[in-house]
Amino acid sequence: MNERVVAYIDGFNLYFGLRSAGWKRFYWLNLQLLSQGLLRPGQELVFTKYFTSRVAYPADKGRRQSTFLEALETLNDFEIHYGHYQTNPQWCRKCGNRVLVPSEKMTDVNIAVEVLTDAYQDAFDSALLISADSDLTAPVVAIRKLFQKKRVTVAFPPHRHSAQLKRLAHDSFQIGRAIIAKSLFPEVVAKADGFLLQKPKEWK
Repeated sequence: MNERVVAYIDGFNLYFGLRSAGWKRFYWLNLQLLSQGLLRPGQELVFTKYFTSRVAYPADKGRRQSTFLEALETLNDFEIHYGHYQTNPQWCRKCGNRVLVPSEKMTDVNIAVEVLTDAYQDAFDSALLISADSDLTAPVVAIRKLFQKKRVTVAFPPHRHSAQLKRLAHDSFQIGRAIIAKSLFPEVVAKADGFLLQKPKEWK
């Protein structure tokens, strides 16, 4: 019997990793296909969970994200879990102007709750955690302590790494460009109602 895997994807950690690498053309990413591509022989992906927050500002960025989320919603055995994305006003020391600084909330908490809940309900044999957020060491430690037959593998997004997660997880590796390049949606994604979602032109 294959080892059951559930993937947990830290959306903003992955996004900023891709952005740091300058891989904007890879934003149109089929996250389920990516997760499948990261499996080892003898493993089977049974579910994928994506954790993000909706972006409202600037408006064009929010529209691109909405299109991407709609594309993800066409996938089977896939869930999106939302936190909060907020902009906090701050004063720029250099120019003296009031600027909006974005801040994403709750993703790490939501991931921790889902991983531990799924472990308790025996939803997986191995958890695939796509993130380099060191705040996620707590659920990794809890799983090692409470569910000793289960494993946690951490896949670090491009340009992202956590020494703590590497040390505490059962296994870890860096996601390479080749697997990301092979995991994209087609340029046009059809929804169940026939509506066609176009890859944002800014991501080409």
